[in-house]
Amino acid sequence: MTSRGQSTAVSAPAPAGDGHSATEARYPSDGSSGGDHADHADRADRADRAEHGAASGMPIGLDQLHDTARRIAANVERVLVGKPEVVRIALVTLLAEGHLLVEDVPGVGKTSLAKALARSIDCTVSRVQFTPDLLPSDVTGVSIFNRQRSDFEFRPGPVFANIVVGDEINRASPKTQSALLECMEERQVTVDATTYELGRPFMVIATQNPVEMEGTYALPEAQRDRFTARVSIGYPDVAAELAMVDEHAGADPLRQLRPVSDGTTVQRLVDKVRTLHVAAEVKQYAVELAAATRQLPEVRLGASPRATLQLVRAARAQAALSGREFVVPDDLHAVAVPVLAHRLVLTTEAHAARRSATDVVRAVLARVPVPHGARHR
Repeated sequence: MTSRGQSTAVSAPAPAGDGHSATEARYPSDGSSGGDHADHADRADRADRAEHGAASGMPIGLDQLHDTARRIAANVERVLVGKPEVVRIALVTLLAEGHLLVEDVPGVGKTSLAKALARSIDCTVSRVQFTPDLLPSDVTGVSIFNRQRSDFEFRPGPVFANIVVGDEINRASPKTQSALLECMEERQVTVDATTYELGRPFMVIATQNPVEMEGTYALPEAQRDRFTARVSIGYPDVAAELAMVDEHAGADPLRQLRPVSDGTTVQRLVDKVRTLHVAAEVKQYAVELAAATRQLPEVRLGASPRATLQLVRAARAQAALSGREFVVPDDLHAVAVPVLAHRLVLTTEAHAARRSATDVVRAVLARVPVPHGARHR
């Protein structure tokens, strides 16, 4: 049996899907036709170069990062039609090595977004349907007595995967929800005084329904604070909904998705994002934005220091998607609402005045002065 306090590596379950690699996938690029042979050859050549670079340990560049992110976004948008901003935040969260909370009304594609992003990356994926009777061991795993060895052996749960899709997380009890606290923050699981390291990359994509409150348990502040960003998909416009009816009414687009990247490449992209430069003035600006949320009379609980760190990490990912090696205040503005809003707890008076956390974050962005000379031009 493993000694107390020992850190142990546990193999993740086999990857889901049909085994197609990223280089085997064939997808049209932005706005192009799938029958363009020259475009197919160009994409295959880029994929081969990316695979060669990953195998040889060559440093990754922003051009490869942008190309991989574009292919993942195009893949997800085949399922989530007409929501490029939502897909952008999902990619920012992925590159920031964070976790994503998708909160919206039924039927707008919350689970479809999570599954499409997971299936776009050739890595281990698991799905957990949160229910009131779910136990923490159903998520993290459990030690089972092995009669042949006369010892306990650990059976890893679904959390031992690169991407964990948690459907309707607020339907599980707070006891079960707390099973995700350690793995989301520290990328590890402790069972029976033994610590098991999780693989990388590791991302939790959770969904919740804010309107069906019967039989649900609101996420505590400590749980929400571990999600890097929260997005609300919203209803599509008429044109997007009509396109969805034309394309998706006869077939499930999720079944047609194939990976366009892999876990090793995504981890290298995450490592590249971490190297992007953040000037001292921009760091100070991020700290001032978070501190401003703690001083407002309509806010009972402001952004935590963890929120400041996640804001800077998300801004780095946003800068990388914009093709820059450095972060500017505009990057902080682009991610401030999805990163900060869900962490704020407003007062009763603010709710009575119909003030939302999004309104508060936008007011803070307008109030805190941008550092001189740091504005993106």
